[in-house]
Amino acid sequence: MTVTWELVPGRGAREKAQETVLLEAEKAARGGKIQAVSLTDNPGGQPALMADSLACEIKALGIEPLVHFTCKDKNRSQIESQLYALERAGVRNLLVMSGDYPVSGFMGRPQPVFDLDPTHVLALIRDLNNGLEYPLPKGTGKLQTGHFFAGAAVSPFKQTEAELLGQYYKLKKKIDSGASFVVTQLGYDIRKFQEVLLYMKRRGIEVPVLGNVYILSYPVARMMKENRLPGCVVTDELLAQLDQERSLPDKGVEARLLRAARMYALLKGLGFSGAHIGGHLVTYEQVEAVIEKGEELSASWEALIREFQYPLPGSFYYFQGDPYTKLNQFAPASRQGLSTDVADKGLYGFSLFVHNLFFEPGRKGFALMRLFARKLKGTPLANLLHKVEHLLKTLFYECRDCGDCALVDLAFLCPMSQCPKQQRNGPCGGSYQGWCEVYPGRRRCIYARAYTRLKSRHQENQLEEIPVPPCNWELNSSSAWLNFFLGKDHTAKRLGISELPDKPGHSG
Repeated sequence: MTVTWELVPGRGAREKAQETVLLEAEKAARGGKIQAVSLTDNPGGQPALMADSLACEIKALGIEPLVHFTCKDKNRSQIESQLYALERAGVRNLLVMSGDYPVSGFMGRPQPVFDLDPTHVLALIRDLNNGLEYPLPKGTGKLQTGHFFAGAAVSPFKQTEAELLGQYYKLKKKIDSGASFVVTQLGYDIRKFQEVLLYMKRRGIEVPVLGNVYILSYPVARMMKENRLPGCVVTDELLAQLDQERSLPDKGVEARLLRAARMYALLKGLGFSGAHIGGHLVTYEQVEAVIEKGEELSASWEALIREFQYPLPGSFYYFQGDPYTKLNQFAPASRQGLSTDVADKGLYGFSLFVHNLFFEPGRKGFALMRLFARKLKGTPLANLLHKVEHLLKTLFYECRDCGDCALVDLAFLCPMSQCPKQQRNGPCGGSYQGWCEVYPGRRRCIYARAYTRLKSRHQENQLEEIPVPPCNWELNSSSAWLNFFLGKDHTAKRLGISELPDKPGHSG
């Protein structure tokens, strides 16, 4: 089993938190039980020391760092620059994630920046590894090849069908974009752990998977139960068990270490390639004890299955359950009888009607609109059309006027305005019971809504099949309609709609 150990750099530069990370990493380097020290990036949306800096120091200690490379707080140029710096420093192992939404900072809440999503960053890393080509005034330049080993995260611990399938659809996109390994989110439902492996096997995805083993204390578990740590799932039953354990003389320390060891053993028995171990204020000695005990228990791992049955009430499982093993069968569960109600199906139906009439190549309406766009290009009427378009789309779709519209990619829901992280290729891992991570109880996850809309027409696989590029900000504050018909936006390029020349009379 490959073992990584997650450490949190914390806020500051030379505070106790940073010195503790280095001290524990040095122990890990000497101990030899852990292959990489994993460094978080502003967990919980709180400011902290960049993982990059500590990664260089940890590498010098003789152990590999695994940097949590998040997509938040920086645009694509800064992301590229950061990757160059890591490559130059010899820091190669990256876990690419969306990142937690910022919640606090200097003089108030920071402005969120989510320019790229994990699929885009993984594609960039793949191109860097192959020698990134870039335009020059004359010709094309090419960089030396990079040496990154980049992975991605997935959260199977979702309650609803729409949330779960959104995770798996996005996982497929991440793999297609170049992810070389996968780390699961945090949960304690063993069927969900196995589900990831079975789903990947069913889809023919062959990359190593590390299961998340979190050494869980009662205070942290309570925060997770209250959804204050998005994406981490703890049930009432598990919290009650931890509550009992904290009354023991050692405050439940031995019990939680044993629980983690049993989880380690289960993951090894199920066929996981490794374990990603974490825990608040956990020492190297405790992690080593978990590994050693886990290896000891792994010979009889099947006897431990019933100890990790902590499902969320009403959880949807991709596979049918096995009543004898308490795991999954390889046969998928039926999704026919599950709800496909669409609260705003009138608007969705109208949007589809208009789209099919005017925005599908080969239709008469498309040919008419393309001719119309050609006539309007560069005229004052184009500005008027843009104003009318923005007014209508703001009224119906909360349009942000990006000019590179992704409505058609997300069942006519705008990711720029209705997803706080502006995700274009699938949900982040923070949704809970169908609610958005940032606005729980107030706003449904846009991808759960998109899945429900598409499923009502048996088109939900669209969320997996169509990779959506990042917004092209060169088109910002311009007519998305004209950009489409003139062949400028990402949808036009995907459909092979050629860009119209400046002068009428030239072929388009």
